[in-house]
Amino acid sequence: MSLITEGNVRGGSVFKEISADDEDNQTTEIESLCMNCYQNGLTRFLLTKIPFFKEIIVSSFSCPNCSWSNTEIQSAGRIQDQGIIYTLKVKSKQDMNREIVKVDSATTRIPELDFEIPPYTQKGSLSTIEGLLDRAVAGLKQDQPLRKVSVPEVAEKIDGFIDELNKLKDGEREFTLIIDDPSGNSFVENPFAPQKDESLSISHYKRTPQQDAQLGIKKGSASVVLTFNTNCPECNAPASTNMKLVQIPHFKEVIIMATNCDDCGHRTNEVKSGGATEELGTRITLHITDVSDMSRDLLKSETCSILIPELEFELGMAAVGGKFTTLEGLLKDIKDLIVSKNPFTCGDSSTSDRTEKLKLFGQKIDQIMAGEMDVHIVLDDPAGNSYLQNVYAPDPDPEMTTEKYTRTFEQNEDLGLNDMKTEDYQ
Repeated sequence: MSLITEGNVRGGSVFKEISADDEDNQTTEIESLCMNCYQNGLTRFLLTKIPFFKEIIVSSFSCPNCSWSNTEIQSAGRIQDQGIIYTLKVKSKQDMNREIVKVDSATTRIPELDFEIPPYTQKGSLSTIEGLLDRAVAGLKQDQPLRKVSVPEVAEKIDGFIDELNKLKDGEREFTLIIDDPSGNSFVENPFAPQKDESLSISHYKRTPQQDAQLGIKKGSASVVLTFNTNCPECNAPASTNMKLVQIPHFKEVIIMATNCDDCGHRTNEVKSGGATEELGTRITLHITDVSDMSRDLLKSETCSILIPELEFELGMAAVGGKFTTLEGLLKDIKDLIVSKNPFTCGDSSTSDRTEKLKLFGQKIDQIMAGEMDVHIVLDDPAGNSYLQNVYAPDPDPEMTTEKYTRTFEQNEDLGLNDMKTEDYQ
């Protein structure tokens, strides 16, 4: 049976509140593979909204070739922030008609019988409590004929257990139904909603790492943003700077700092390496072949120089500071620095010849960003703390080369490494 996901059903469909009396439930039909005979069958699915709960997808598959059929439900929403436990005291025959949504990840228990349906042993279902017990009885009866021949004592015990389940279904005794779902997407109907149901208690809990792993969730480390008081570099008014440690995939940790002044509106951001100066310098060369290269993530440390050989252009290491941006963002910053914010392009300092050359340079930068120029961009960082995204990672990028090199004495001098003493330091 084909998997129905939120993305491929919500585009032009409408979720409707479920009703047993509604004969106008609009179903959608798609051809899908039968997992029993591997020929094509038909899947029908209905986008359903359960009152006081949420949207779900009810799907039904049938195969005309082998007559195999299957029904299941899926949540139309995301995994919730917390798990949920429903505890219901079933006291009367009317309680057996309560609607239940039980997704794959839910565990169902009846403590009075020491009965449990483990997670991922049944497909998700939209049913009633009576239907849930019927399904459990049907599952236990499935292999009874074989058991009565091979292990008759076990078959006898199971028959006794089936009788106990039937007594619960017939309302002969009260029992407790517990549904524990770490995804938070299961549901037990409250027929008195929006009033409180005295027989039903609901509790939420934080999932364990093992439950997160079962649900396919990988929790990252807590996102901590530190804030400290500074003065605005533009107007010197009191301002605040936010600082956060970020892990760049296939690279290292960096520190991103951002300052925003409420008085003058000045904004600035800066990136610092979160680690030490590398033993070797790094020179990254990218051959820009397509406009999609503009979306590559880029980390330029404050010690990195930028070269565009085809334009005979070189920008020194501290010209635009440390930045974590895209290649397009870096080129825009270069254009602003060289053309828009250049003091020699306006006033008494400007000349027509110089202004024309800078204007032409800006046009070439625009052509590079539009993918209309075949150029190379080189990030040369003697500290080894700059990075340009490899879109083919972890495989090599055919358009990008990364070269490690030994720093010269002058480069170590610029970085302050020649006078730095780390041996026998006290």
